[in-house]
Amino acid sequence: MDRRTFLHGAAAAAAALGTSAVRAAAPLNVAVMLPLSGPAGLFGPSAKACAELAVQTLNGRGGVLGRNINLLVGDAGLPPAEASQTALKLWKGSGAQVVIGMHDSAVRGALVGLFKGQVPYFYTPVYEGGECARGTYVNGETPAQQLAPVIPWLAAERKPRKWYLIGNDYVWGRNTNAAAKDYIGKTGAQVVGDEYLPFTVDNFDSSLARIRDSGADAVLVSLVGGSAVSFNKAFASFGLADKAIRLGTLLEENTLAGIGVANARNLYSSAGYFANIQTPAAKAFSEAYFKKFGAQAPALNGLAESVYEGFLMLDAIATKAKSLEVAKMDPASEGASYNGPRGAVTMHARHVEQDIYLADVDDKGFKVVKTFPRIASGQTCKV
Repeated sequence: MDRRTFLHGAAAAAAALGTSAVRAAAPLNVAVMLPLSGPAGLFGPSAKACAELAVQTLNGRGGVLGRNINLLVGDAGLPPAEASQTALKLWKGSGAQVVIGMHDSAVRGALVGLFKGQVPYFYTPVYEGGECARGTYVNGETPAQQLAPVIPWLAAERKPRKWYLIGNDYVWGRNTNAAAKDYIGKTGAQVVGDEYLPFTVDNFDSSLARIRDSGADAVLVSLVGGSAVSFNKAFASFGLADKAIRLGTLLEENTLAGIGVANARNLYSSAGYFANIQTPAAKAFSEAYFKKFGAQAPALNGLAESVYEGFLMLDAIATKAKSLEVAKMDPASEGASYNGPRGAVTMHARHVEQDIYLADVDDKGFKVVKTFPRIASGQTCKV
């Protein structure tokens, strides 16, 4: 080999190594789809803050697979078709290689149809179960987690005999209540009413009259956001708060602030996270949140915090897979785990096993009264 050929080859090799190094260090674009508008827009500011904190935390550890995260934000509070267009622009236009979503199930269905398993998609909020699409990883609580252990506990502690179920008329409300019927029946109690209302309903007088006349001593509330606020305030004004316990699986700190603690007597909430959990990990998360965003930061709550958990699961699976390719992440997701604000979280069947907390309300807000450790999701998706 002559000197010219050697130098040319060495220069080419150096250029290739340089290009490889640049690629290795390229930022990882992660899109988060959050409800920045619409009925769930109340959760948008705190969810965005939790995403920003997650990026700061992971980048402080060296990023994901050695790549610092670049955060992209899209509005998932739009109708599903419009939210899909936003996600498409972030994916194809802005180069998002991962999508993390905290939004309703209708938008989830649209995004699953858009991605078709081509990009890792982490879905983080409370949901009804049943999502098994390739490349979709679920951190959110399912009815098997929020109701299966809780209803028997309430049966033993509060001894309700008649349950009334009320929810919004869409997949989460209906499927949550359908699962609840089985759990209630196993306690020997009876379901005496079951109704579903549009999101537009803001007067619950007729429903409350039916609840009162049914003799129900327990009510499962599967209403969302403003609907949950209006219903629970009216429930107390009807004088029902002392006659029946209430259980919700989407009652978090923002919703409780709207309801008011004075209207929350005998009100229970079941969730994977509350802002006042007193574990070391949860306290450290809360301290980091308020240190970053200040005392006037949007209220911490389970839906917003779930976004942070989505980033932790992304890191856990990608590290195990050593890749961001869905074909490698799907098998690596089985048994992927981390310790976060909720405690120890482990993925099975692309859903998570996690601690579930049951809280009631005192004059300071939610108070955890029972912890159910390591509850399985009840999902059987094939990996």
